[in-house]
Amino acid sequence: MINIPLAERLRPKSLDQYIGQKHVVGENAVLRKVIESGKIPSFILWGPPGVGKTTLASIIAAKLDRPFHKLSAINSGVKDVREAIQKAKKQRFFSQPNPILFIDEIHRFSKSQQDSLLGAVEQGVVTLIGATTENPSFEVISALLSRCQVYVLEHLKKEELQELLTHALEKDEYLKALDIDVQETEALFRHSNGDARKLLNILEIVVNAETGDKVVINDANVAERLQQNIALYDKQGELHYDIISAFIKSIRGSDPNGAVYWLARMVEGGEDVKFIARRLIISAAEDIGLANPNALLLANNCFQAVNVIGFPESRIILSQTAVYLATSPKSNSTYKAIGEAQALVRKTGNLPVPLHLRNAPTGLMKNLGYGKEYKYSHSYEGNFEQQSYLPKEIEKRKLYTPQANRQEEGILKRLKVWWKGIYNY
Repeated sequence: MINIPLAERLRPKSLDQYIGQKHVVGENAVLRKVIESGKIPSFILWGPPGVGKTTLASIIAAKLDRPFHKLSAINSGVKDVREAIQKAKKQRFFSQPNPILFIDEIHRFSKSQQDSLLGAVEQGVVTLIGATTENPSFEVISALLSRCQVYVLEHLKKEELQELLTHALEKDEYLKALDIDVQETEALFRHSNGDARKLLNILEIVVNAETGDKVVINDANVAERLQQNIALYDKQGELHYDIISAFIKSIRGSDPNGAVYWLARMVEGGEDVKFIARRLIISAAEDIGLANPNALLLANNCFQAVNVIGFPESRIILSQTAVYLATSPKSNSTYKAIGEAQALVRKTGNLPVPLHLRNAPTGLMKNLGYGKEYKYSHSYEGNFEQQSYLPKEIEKRKLYTPQANRQEEGILKRLKVWWKGIYNY
């Protein structure tokens, strides 16, 4: 029994054992009434990790005595969905209710994967229960969402975490046989962040680390044990930001090995594929920039592709993009340029737009000099004629400085020809 994780040993089997979410499944709550009626519609459970979405789906299936098919969007494709639907069809009889198809992390399904569910849901072949940590309005296709109720689950409150802790110490056969002294719970609850599974995982780490006859749980012990078990990946907490930081810094430092390692840590930890892809877009613009303009194009295509493909194949696309960015030449010249420009704006305020750069849609504006003496670049040789494009007070200010890479060396040559008073240094 001890080989089974504590969170699994204590997984509730009924609504009465279920801790938290009273607004949804408490006495007289809306979903509880639906469950007790025996006629549940397809619905989606939306909430943060570790609040009991999967457990609740299992409890419902058991209470209603329905066949239960479970898929994870991380490692299931259209083929798996179709196979589950075919199994459900074989289990349907005229006198029996629909089997339940539970899809964990349904937001990771691509549009084509979600489309493959539509027919079965519409025809009543299955009752769909989806679980998601992301807003279903954005992540679930409208045709599927319109056929589902959405129930919002919340982080466990402090008193609910306390209830769960007490339940674990009193009911778990292994824990109640130990001499456990809970002196403080502040660190335990803070690091749990309202996540029931995380609370039980931390409790198990602290208990297993003790070698003496007595187990003392206090804030210092919890902090020490968690530091020793830093390999755990928490996609909602501090380590989430540490790992994405290491990932981006590996790309910035041109280390493809570091980049794919930290990428693997995020993939294995269940990180949101779109979060990773968004950071790749930012890195392409911030760290590579004009040294390789194709990097931003590839990163943007990566974001579009992972939205269509979903896991597990998206890991290949992310890996290709991460390695490409890591091995690209680097420049942060445009990142620095916008930073300097913003600092200048904050320092100088709302300087007036020079008259020659203003539009003149009316006669009055023309009479006031709007657009006067503006030089239309395409009317001049080489499509260029020197004129000021900045307010008079800062017209000689240089904000963009090309860096030493092949692409920007070519840019610098052009700028030296065009802007002799600014770039001939």
